[in-house]
Amino acid sequence: MRRRLSVVLAGAAAIALSASAYAQVPAGCAPNALNIPGAPFPCVYPDGRVVFRVSAPDAQKVRVRMGQGFETTKGADGLWSVTTTPLVEGFHYYTLAIDGSNVADPATRTFFGSGFYNSAIEVPARDADFYAAKEVPHGQVRQLSYFSKVTGQWRRAFVYTPPDYDTNTRGKYPVLYLLHGIGGNETHWPGPGKAGEILDNLIADGKAVPMIVVMPNGRASNEPSTLFAGRGPGGPGGGAAGGPPPGGPGAGAPGAGRGPGGPAGGAAMAVEFTAYADFERELIGDLIPFIESHYSVRADRKHRALAGLSMGGGQSLNFGLNNVDTFAFVGGFSSAPNTKPPAELVSDPKKARRLELLWVSCGNEDGLFGISAGVHEQLTAQNVPHKWYIDSGAHTFPVWKNDLYYFSSLLFH
Repeated sequence: MRRRLSVVLAGAAAIALSASAYAQVPAGCAPNALNIPGAPFPCVYPDGRVVFRVSAPDAQKVRVRMGQGFETTKGADGLWSVTTTPLVEGFHYYTLAIDGSNVADPATRTFFGSGFYNSAIEVPARDADFYAAKEVPHGQVRQLSYFSKVTGQWRRAFVYTPPDYDTNTRGKYPVLYLLHGIGGNETHWPGPGKAGEILDNLIADGKAVPMIVVMPNGRASNEPSTLFAGRGPGGPGGGAAGGPPPGGPGAGAPGAGRGPGGPAGGAAMAVEFTAYADFERELIGDLIPFIESHYSVRADRKHRALAGLSMGGGQSLNFGLNNVDTFAFVGGFSSAPNTKPPAELVSDPKKARRLELLWVSCGNEDGLFGISAGVHEQLTAQNVPHKWYIDSGAHTFPVWKNDLYYFSSLLFH
């Protein structure tokens, strides 16, 4: 017993020494908001530069895999360090390449994106007030399991319930089904997407109707994705949370042969498109009936909305315009190449005109802008009422948070 105790104490001493070395944070550099408690690095300067400091004393090379990547240098203290160029505001995935092995940074929380768990940086945004945690009544984000007949398995989803849900025993609520992007999962919106905080603040300000928000995994497949194998934040599209397919805007579409690994990437994308298309059957046949039998909701089309980002935006347009008897509100945020061609998407303008709200949006710096613009042009040509919103930004969460804020404020009035 004594010997074991001495080992534990020795380990604690090593951690303390490491923490002491880490504690020398440069003046003006604030710990990343997504760090684990007490971890001073990574830290972020007001101009968006980020300081990384990594303890890997036996390593020969350490690289920060984010965007085009940043090489670190080993200091006299044995720590590997680098200060990045200024990063754009908002959420950024990253991993560490230590002697060729890609790992998450133990100093930060992990987030699912690009098909696996990553570390993350949050560069503070000037307009972050609308998704900040405030002293207002808070709803709850709950985790549930439902059975999918499409996959033959139990599946996980997250559900936001508004602040008065548990006390308003006679109330029934409208529902927004909110979908993530490619490479993401059901943690996207309640995590980096800040869906709970956005709805809390909107409801508190009287700018949104209290609603339930269901955030499922939109990939209806039991097979693991191979689309992002060997990739991540350091590869093409890295750092774009739930961003476009690897290989550039539109790359990897079925038959294009421009995804990861050339033609094999096109095949991988085709498999993904099938998995995301199959989710329509699960959503209509399994998830919605589950929600309506387990939650206090209004079970009619005028109290159901469907929206999503990137791949989820394409799904929302594809499914929503095909199921106007189920949904009265549809939103496509920065829709990805899985979106049906505009003429096919709006093949029945009369049916599309039944929607209470059809929202189409994209960032002005998004490489996938043409997809959303094409949908807007087709809707305009067919005299289908819709909201066309162009934001300032790329294929990233700052744009999608704005989308959720504006879109949800227009629902169910």
